[in-house]
Amino acid sequence: MSKKLNIGLFGFGVVGQGLYDIISTKNLNLEVVKIAIKNPDKKRSLPSHLFTAERDELLNNPEINTIVELINDTEAAFEIVSKALSSGKNVVSASKKMIATYLNELIELQHTYGTSLLYEGSVCGSIPIIRNLEEYYDNELLHSISGIFNGSSNYILSKGYLENLDYDSALKQAQDLGFAETDPTMDVGGYDAKYKLIIAAAHAYGVIVDPEEVLNIGIQNLAPSDIQYAKEKKLKIKLVPVAKELDEKHVTLFVLPKFVNESEFLYNVEYEYNGVIVQAAFADQQFFFGKGAGGHPTGSAVLSDIAALRYDYQYEYKKAKGKKDLTFTNDIELDVYLRYEDEHLVEALNFKHIHERYHSDNYKFVIGKINLQNLIDNQQLIANDKAFVAFADQLAGISLAAEKQEVEFLSRLD
Repeated sequence: MSKKLNIGLFGFGVVGQGLYDIISTKNLNLEVVKIAIKNPDKKRSLPSHLFTAERDELLNNPEINTIVELINDTEAAFEIVSKALSSGKNVVSASKKMIATYLNELIELQHTYGTSLLYEGSVCGSIPIIRNLEEYYDNELLHSISGIFNGSSNYILSKGYLENLDYDSALKQAQDLGFAETDPTMDVGGYDAKYKLIIAAAHAYGVIVDPEEVLNIGIQNLAPSDIQYAKEKKLKIKLVPVAKELDEKHVTLFVLPKFVNESEFLYNVEYEYNGVIVQAAFADQQFFFGKGAGGHPTGSAVLSDIAALRYDYQYEYKKAKGKKDLTFTNDIELDVYLRYEDEHLVEALNFKHIHERYHSDNYKFVIGKINLQNLIDNQQLIANDKAFVAFADQLAGISLAAEKQEVEFLSRLD
């Protein structure tokens, strides 16, 4: 039976307002009792009696049985969610950094106190990927999960590729539309996508990974020459997080820009839209598509979780409970494109094999095979060089084909 939910809402920004707008149009046997905000002096669109700057007014209110947490402060969010769960209140959250950082503790709190934490809105906005990984794929062998998880960076990439807009102008537009924060590092640096990937991987593989161990290289060093090169090869550049099961004992996670061709699902995912690709052993490849940024799309995912709590829904973390020896590793080899300035960077990265190399006065790049750990160990050098790194399996395939043709041509000459 559906039960009445009395909600204490933390945060009334883009997503909080979007959620309230949606709730106002529905009759779902729920009520927003109180809204905790940071700035009590800011003019609001709702009656003042709904707002408070005191969080304990929500957490200690016995009338409130459900907390919805939508704030940007990671540590404060964890304190709020922890206290709510331990005091018998169920929680819905969209704080991907908080969840990815404290997932082990949050799972333990749910088990200890019998409460539920749902967080569909923390991963890919309106796309219902977490519950699908938890329920639909609960008995599936998943080879990989990848996609476009950050609408802000994808918006910038689309503007650059489709409209020839420079990076700074595209970023400014994304900020003006509310897709990117004033400090865009979380989005364009690949951190946001990494936190979402870690959460998704926990439900896909049952492995909970420390965010500090996962490589994230973003698009902030993207240059017009990189986009032009992609266009010449009839490819696009997308920021793509990847979780991949390597064998029965190892899974890897990383976030990198990636060259994608027109036959791939992600090729046509543009602007603020997200796309998730699940590669499964039996269901094969499946694709989820939807808006990944904006108050109403993310608010709809949050509302879906709230509605599920009316029927006492909980994540069971089945794969985490059932996992045996599956562990995280960075010991894999990737084909990458590296556009750089200083030759010392190429030497430091210790490429296993270089498929292609180009050098001119203002544009230098290599395409080759490298160990993922080498990228992690040299991230500061990459940043200092303002180099651009991208996953380049497509380009490596082109280079290898060219190498093969050259060998065959030379053998015919002999």
